[in-house]
Amino acid sequence: MNCIVLDDESVSREIISFLSEKERDMKLLGSFSSPIEAFKLLNQKEVDVIFLDIHMPGFSGFEFIQTLKSPPLIIITSSDMERAADVFEYESIIDFLKKPVDPDRFQKAINKARRLLGNKDKPGEKREEHEKPNPNHLYINIDKKLIKLDAQKISIIEAKGDYVSILGDDINYRVHTTLTNLIQKLPTDLFFHVHRSFVINLDKIIDIQDNTILIDKSVIPISRIKRLALMQRLNLM
Repeated sequence: MNCIVLDDESVSREIISFLSEKERDMKLLGSFSSPIEAFKLLNQKEVDVIFLDIHMPGFSGFEFIQTLKSPPLIIITSSDMERAADVFEYESIIDFLKKPVDPDRFQKAINKARRLLGNKDKPGEKREEHEKPNPNHLYINIDKKLIKLDAQKISIIEAKGDYVSILGDDINYRVHTTLTNLIQKLPTDLFFHVHRSFVINLDKIIDIQDNTILIDKSVIPISRIKRLALMQRLNLM
């Protein structure tokens, strides 16, 4: 079970690293204070578990998860218990460890990761196949009526309180849902979460300048950590 630690607090990194290295079936691939270094390793090696802090300079652990196309299992490590409820918004988060991390509580989290990783399909096993919905289509509920949208025609999705605005080619809808819920229904190769409140269609980008992106006639903000991840996604020359 390969793991990494991403935390700006050196003491916390040392504790998690020490506890991880005591587990015979765990291999600590790296301990980082910078998301840039963590990105590099994730692009090079397969990671099963990330121990992730919530509050770090310039970005949050939740923002980091949103930049990952296929996040591994995430175990949050934080002293901010007020954010514990937020973990339910992310399917990849399997546990929340309060700092300073208790060894017994750490063990429970690791055992949960072992069970989940052990339930992955084994080579040679045949899974029951189900017809999958077209990932380029999604349905939204407007006035008790389901409306089918072509995802490729969507340009911008913006969170506004308890609603999201969906804009694009002949598309202008306001839907009662969360941005997190909608992101899970979008094709990940086409859309990118550039800011806490915005998701964009990568094919609709006109230009990128500093901390903004131009899509159609709209200027969309992009956070520093998201800009780095976006540069890794784009086909740069």
